[in-house]
Amino acid sequence: MPTPMPGDPAPLFQLADAEGSRFELAAVAGRPVLLVVNGPAALPDAARGPLASAQASGLFDGVRALCVVCGAAPPGGPSHPGMRAVPDPDGVVARLYGAPAAFLLDPMLRVVVTAPLDALAAILAQLEEASRAPPPDLPAPVLLLPRVLEPELCQRLVAAFEAGHAQESGFMADRDGKLVWIYDRDAKRRRDAEIPDEALRAALRARIARRVAPEIRKAFQFDPTRIERYIVACYDAGEAGHFRAHRDNDTPGTAHRRFAVSINLNDGFEGGDIWFPEFGPRRWRAPAGGAIVFSCSILHEVTPVTRGRRYATLPFVFDEAAKAALDEAVRQRERRLAQRGG
Repeated sequence: MPTPMPGDPAPLFQLADAEGSRFELAAVAGRPVLLVVNGPAALPDAARGPLASAQASGLFDGVRALCVVCGAAPPGGPSHPGMRAVPDPDGVVARLYGAPAAFLLDPMLRVVVTAPLDALAAILAQLEEASRAPPPDLPAPVLLLPRVLEPELCQRLVAAFEAGHAQESGFMADRDGKLVWIYDRDAKRRRDAEIPDEALRAALRARIARRVAPEIRKAFQFDPTRIERYIVACYDAGEAGHFRAHRDNDTPGTAHRRFAVSINLNDGFEGGDIWFPEFGPRRWRAPAGGAIVFSCSILHEVTPVTRGRRYATLPFVFDEAAKAALDEAVRQRERRLAQRGG
């Protein structure tokens, strides 16, 4: 592949890091990233020295900036939150990026500048300057829609949560080609309850069809025809309810999701806002009965609730083409499982 140039989106990859944890480039958006693509050879001294100095200065703290070294280990040994060592034994990243080089990526993971490894000091100086500037506040492609659900319907949904059997909420992950449910309280603290009452489900479907779908068609030229998931979720200050930065369609079992519809059911809580790290620090909150609608492919995070409880209903919407693709993916997975069983 050709070497990415300034303005290009950085090619994405997933590999195990030096400690065996899963590393996904797409998951670290939202801050400047220095990507050092080296291959199997040791880092040249002209790169090791500046990297070690930048690490010692605190530049790579995971918030101001992140450094990812693909290939030989970076100075300082194992990965830590601000500097990730990602072995590349098969040359996957080296092929994606074309040659040993350093790439400065912006919070949207678009290439800002590239340089050979022996010119790394110049990129680090640019990164240091950028890290001192206020973070950009770009307009996220998000809809905020008030008056989606009436107060009485919000109250009925909250009552359904309180009367139901709420369970700790996990998330789906792809582990070695298998879809598994993960429960990680560092990443997510939330309780979910299914909405068992078909009348309540029908009421929710009707409001989304009448009040959300037309706005999605207008803003995004997409016609949602299907809904996934009828739940009421609760982020509770008593357990610092939150959900760290994630995407909603990044596994084979969730790839059909197109838009997330996050509908707040109450006011009177603090924290629990949604933000989109790729676009800047702005926090978003819908009023009670209002919805925030966004593409499932956008990185987003729910900040910790610090007082009270945030109740929300959180459906995903998609269309017939996505449904057909999902059905085909399920059939292929079943065929693979049957072949393994035989």
